[in-house]
Amino acid sequence: MSFIRNLFQLDSVNKTLKRLGYPPKTKLFIVHADDMGLSHATNLACSRAMEIGTINSASIMIPCPFSFEAVEYAKLHPQCDIGIHLTLTSEWAGHQWQPVLGNNVPSLTNSDGFFFETSEELGTKAILTEVEQELQAQIEKSLAFGLRPTHLDCHMFTGMLNPDFVKIYIQLGRMYGLPVLLNREKIEKWFRYDVRDFISDDEIPVNKLYIATPRLAKKGLAPYYRDLLQTLHPGLNCLLVHPALDNEEMKLLTTGHKAYNSVWRQDDFNFFTGDESRKIIFDKNIRLITWREINEKLKMNGKGI
Repeated sequence: MSFIRNLFQLDSVNKTLKRLGYPPKTKLFIVHADDMGLSHATNLACSRAMEIGTINSASIMIPCPFSFEAVEYAKLHPQCDIGIHLTLTSEWAGHQWQPVLGNNVPSLTNSDGFFFETSEELGTKAILTEVEQELQAQIEKSLAFGLRPTHLDCHMFTGMLNPDFVKIYIQLGRMYGLPVLLNREKIEKWFRYDVRDFISDDEIPVNKLYIATPRLAKKGLAPYYRDLLQTLHPGLNCLLVHPALDNEEMKLLTTGHKAYNSVWRQDDFNFFTGDESRKIIFDKNIRLITWREINEKLKMNGKGI
């Protein structure tokens, strides 16, 4: 079974690389910063990391209080690869946000009018038409702000929560001509369905999706990222990180959280703005690629959105 699985993975990698115009064994890598718009400290860290570090992509949480600031940065730096971090949950106690559509999507909110804290509660209570309306409203609001997003992804993976959600997520990508972040392996592991049933040649799932988890981070984030870079496989790879400054704003926002707290986010920033990440990427012949480049190449090949 593992042999068959490895053959499938190799075939998928080769098809992806060919589709993007790269030779076999090329290690393509997106280092993606989630959560722009969450706070001023997040915006500062993400923007700085894209300017001086090896982070080469990011996305903005439109319902969050600092989203307009993040969009203004994107408008001033059109070369940056910045998309929309579609948001349906609000997990930080004391720092929560509401749907763009407010009380017009009541199935997406708790009794206080905020998004649910967990994806589990969202999945059991959400009405699909309201999910679609809210996600489209977030895209439309970003466009009204003046953002020209390069891609779509989703906060806490809620766009991939179940087959009904992922169909909406993928359809929005097609509607707006934007790539969407998808990965068959993680979706099957976390949500127990095969995303291949819902994709077409319009989509290009990443071959490997990485994110530091509390278990993986036990030995430290830097060792995890160092090992990941040194052992990166050929194909289209994407690493999700969460840079922010470990200042009073972020300490207050992440109070009570051991994972993805202000210290964790500062460590993300430190590693991917330090010399070590750049050196490993160079030494291991890793090719950084952006969602903008992916979309442009798909359109050039006549196979894109």
